[in-house]
Amino acid sequence: MDAETSCRYALDFTDKELKVPSVTTQPVTAQLTHAAIFLVVTLNTEPADREAVRGLCSDMPALLRGIGFRHPDRRLSCVVGIGSAAWDRLFGSPRPAELHPFREIEGVHRAVATPGDLLFHIRATHMDLCFELAAQIMSRLGAAVAGADEVHGFKYFDERDLLGFVDGTENPVDQAALDAAIIGDEDPAFAGGSYVIVQKYLHDLKAWNAVPVEQQERIVGRKKLSDVELDDEAKPAYAHNVLTSIEENGEALEIVRDNMPFGDAAKGEFGTYFIGYARSPARIERMLNNMFVGLPPGNYDRLLDFSKAVTGTLFFVPSASFLASL
Repeated sequence: MDAETSCRYALDFTDKELKVPSVTTQPVTAQLTHAAIFLVVTLNTEPADREAVRGLCSDMPALLRGIGFRHPDRRLSCVVGIGSAAWDRLFGSPRPAELHPFREIEGVHRAVATPGDLLFHIRATHMDLCFELAAQIMSRLGAAVAGADEVHGFKYFDERDLLGFVDGTENPVDQAALDAAIIGDEDPAFAGGSYVIVQKYLHDLKAWNAVPVEQQERIVGRKKLSDVELDDEAKPAYAHNVLTSIEENGEALEIVRDNMPFGDAAKGEFGTYFIGYARSPARIERMLNNMFVGLPPGNYDRLLDFSKAVTGTLFFVPSASFLASL
């Protein structure tokens, strides 16, 4: 079963429970891969630019088929996200209920907001397909857009980030992933869609590697080698996995992450590209507020002493059915 069929089947199955019309989702909850490109662009102002973007969005399934057909086992996929200002220019009303620009957070450290009208989250098991799709996207869009950021991500050993810890252990799967990431009847006009926040973090590996492993484990909330979560009584209140675990009415509010390491050894740049999907951006915003401001204020995520957020953007991910209708 390919990713598109899987997403369609999964949402059709939940329609009875969510009571929304059957739609095809974009592959938000597709199986994680070993390569990814995170491509963020800004939209230029000419009327023809709008039509170029709308045309690409509607043609994306054909473009994926044409490129992915060469190696169907490499699971090429792409999620398209639309920023708040770009939504108004491209589609007008109605708007997704919770779409807004990324809100900067000023705490002990700062979560910055940076430009971005369109996000293309490209995934495959090999980078060649990712790169070909990114090149074709930019060729199709041409002068309609300007590049804002492009990051090539890779899986690092046994699912670890460049800090040496396993990343994504608590990601929901199967039905739980759909429940966490896909909009239901809370916004019927945009059921089957999702929200996504992206941030690029640069790590000070020299400073991090000077920290004793036991203290690193307290900062993250997990054992470094085994990936076993620390006992609750052993976790400090500032542990990363404490501050990013949020609940409402006794239920965990989950998100779907597909973080990837990236780096440029010659420049000495090493980082993690954070990408989080959720049916409401408020979930991710609460996590980020806990990290940067602290819970309570001042009890911030000590990972931020070693990892600096240099980008931050929020996008709405319309359903594949919406894009096809263009």
